Amino acid sequence: MPELDTLRGIAVSAVVLFHAFAFAHGLSGLSGIPKMLVGMTMCGWTGVNLFFVLSGFLITGILLDTKSRSDYYKRFYFRRALRILPLYYAVLILLLLVVRAGLVQRHASWGFLGLSAIYLSNMTDLFGVPMQYGVLWSLAVEEHFYLLWPAAVRVLSRRKVIACAIAVVALCLLFRALYSILGWTGGPYTWLSADGLALGAVLAGVARQKRDPRISVRRFTFLAFFCCFLLIAMGAPFGLLLARHFLGVTVRETVIDLFFAGVLGGTLLAGTSRWRGSVNLRAFQFLGRISYGIYLTHMLIFEIVAHFTSHYFPALQPVAGKFSLMVLQFCVAGSLTIGIAYISRWYFEEKFLRMKNRVEGQAAARTLSANRKETRNLEVVAS
Repeated sequence: MPELDTLRGIAVSAVVLFHAFAFAHGLSGLSGIPKMLVGMTMCGWTGVNLFFVLSGFLITGILLDTKSRSDYYKRFYFRRALRILPLYYAVLILLLLVVRAGLVQRHASWGFLGLSAIYLSNMTDLFGVPMQYGVLWSLAVEEHFYLLWPAAVRVLSRRKVIACAIAVVALCLLFRALYSILGWTGGPYTWLSADGLALGAVLAGVARQKRDPRISVRRFTFLAFFCCFLLIAMGAPFGLLLARHFLGVTVRETVIDLFFAGVLGGTLLAGTSRWRGSVNLRAFQFLGRISYGIYLTHMLIFEIVAHFTSHYFPALQPVAGKFSLMVLQFCVAGSLTIGIAYISRWYFEEKFLRMKNRVEGQAAARTLSANRKETRNLEVVAS
């Protein structure tokens, strides 16, 4: 499904643009077109929601397709570990080194690194440790999904998997409402952020409808967009979807996830039709294939570039209102990020990905050999 690489590329581009412009500099001192362009990046954080919907769809699809295998759990966790862990732990080591070397203006305590190493970076404040590298929180949410969801898919039918995923969406809404009512400080906790993964899981179940799956996906896509825009129409005129309002705290994340679930459904339909060229965009597909490395490293690389700029080329350091210098720094840091992510993908991560195929090939060969031996034994008995 190459069209999904297009969506990955769009998602990671949105996140990087958000961190490079709106998050790093804001709108202070800007006016006219520069202010408009930087303002457009302020919604880039929603790229994480798109990642969640994509991940929920892909992972649930893999689990549904392999649930009858005897090596269901072993195969899934082995493949996920080889895909995610090598680069993840390499980035934790890189974070430790660049912080200790004073190359970035941030702190990385042993407490934060230790909690991140066991995928609790989205809950560090519960242990009295502040968040010290923001991009890691979403990886923690996904890992919790990987830990719990395979057991549910294994024991439930496809229809019950869909029902369970819808229940997760409802629970996330309920928990966010409860946090708002009680005045608790919310955060990137898994129980407040899992509805995107769940909606992706719903689509994966719908897409595996035996009779007319395209019609089912089309209905899901329409329903997702309908619910999204209905909620917007009900809340927007009164500012109810603003983050500070009760309804905004409760519903806004689900509205965004519904929109991206509809986008994903529409992309799947277009990608399997004569319109596939409209969603197979090579530039975004390239970024999508290296999106994991881009996402994990981009903030560090941008901060390292800012450090060297401030020390050796202070005249080029972006300040309030200097849009051209923001763009220059973005081009330098963005190019470095893409280059490093490309090298990581094909010369580091790829070595571990080949191990998946090698080990599975060996397992398949052993199974084939055992089957042939059993066949020969049966022939001997029969004769």
